[in-house]
Amino acid sequence: MAASSNNLSFLTHSSSTLPSPSKPTTLTTLSNLPRTHFPPTSKITRTTGSTRFTCSAGQVGFFTRLGRLIKEKAKSDVDKIFSGFSKTRDNLAVIDELLLYWNLSETDRVLDELEEVLLCSDFGPKITIKIVDSLRDDILSGKLKSGSEIKDALKKCVLDLVKSKSKNTELQLGFRKPAVIMIVGVNGGGKTTSLGKLAYRLKKEGVKILMAAGDTFRAAASDQLEIWAERTGSEIVVAEEEKVKASSVLSQAVKRGKEEGFDIVLCDTSGRLHTNYSLMEELIACKKAVGKVVSGAPNEILLVLDGTTGLNMLPQAREFNEVVGITGLILTKLDGSARGGCVVSVVDELGIPVKFVGVGEGVEDLQPFDADAFVEAILS
Repeated sequence: MAASSNNLSFLTHSSSTLPSPSKPTTLTTLSNLPRTHFPPTSKITRTTGSTRFTCSAGQVGFFTRLGRLIKEKAKSDVDKIFSGFSKTRDNLAVIDELLLYWNLSETDRVLDELEEVLLCSDFGPKITIKIVDSLRDDILSGKLKSGSEIKDALKKCVLDLVKSKSKNTELQLGFRKPAVIMIVGVNGGGKTTSLGKLAYRLKKEGVKILMAAGDTFRAAASDQLEIWAERTGSEIVVAEEEKVKASSVLSQAVKRGKEEGFDIVLCDTSGRLHTNYSLMEELIACKKAVGKVVSGAPNEILLVLDGTTGLNMLPQAREFNEVVGITGLILTKLDGSARGGCVVSVVDELGIPVKFVGVGEGVEDLQPFDADAFVEAILS
């Protein structure tokens, strides 16, 4: 059942420039913001029903350029990736010691220890065995004759594993405005924070952003998203009353985005355990609701996974993917973990590209994933 006009509101944050990431923002700053209530649902339906939505070549070019621009800027900011994976890199540093005085007679011992190191960094048994067996074959065939050659072969092997199944790491936003991005995941993974940081990055490129507070279960979720809207100069749709369906909030937000010419609608959703059938069904309803407003939406369904959980994230990812069809991953909190190898395992197991990685608490620390930078960061 659609929400009534009294259940949803539209907040306008009119700042034209992004505030400094370090500037504190409080909820009290939201009290003076103008609120515009949604018109009745029936009125929106009549309006959208009589309006033909068209797209132009300019819209196609806009989203294509946006995705490429974000990726190119990430390549110039590799220091953040490098520092973000410092704990994983420290964990793997023993590999250099193993290979420093390597000789052929110690191949089995060295590879056994290498296997243990990779497992400790959460590369996972399947990936670890694949890497070690590949190195062993190349060593015994005479292709690798020194420790430095083995190290280079290891980096190439990891890079090939990531690239072979992690294509389309750029945001795929289609050709219609607004593009719709849904953020999903379990409780505590960092969904709302990731959405806010993604909005910040997009706003820096001049994108007109509308946020949708689809987390209608957690009491503070809307307040948290409103703060991010204020920080990024975005606009936001929120539910003002309890028990409003998330699908209604997202549907109304996409309608507003379509009518008022927003470039991207970022949809937050409630955290849920992947084993909770009823809540997973709600995600299907949310996906269908936005698809009824804009054909082909959502353009991206990004699953946020907590990097500190390592390989334990795999069952979550499989279930979410089966239910709603995940198009990309956001791996968070990797700066606080030595389990960076899980990136390789998740990509190899699921074939879903990693789009962004969280490598710090700062507003600019959600970085577009770059396979080459990642491998250099963990195996430099």
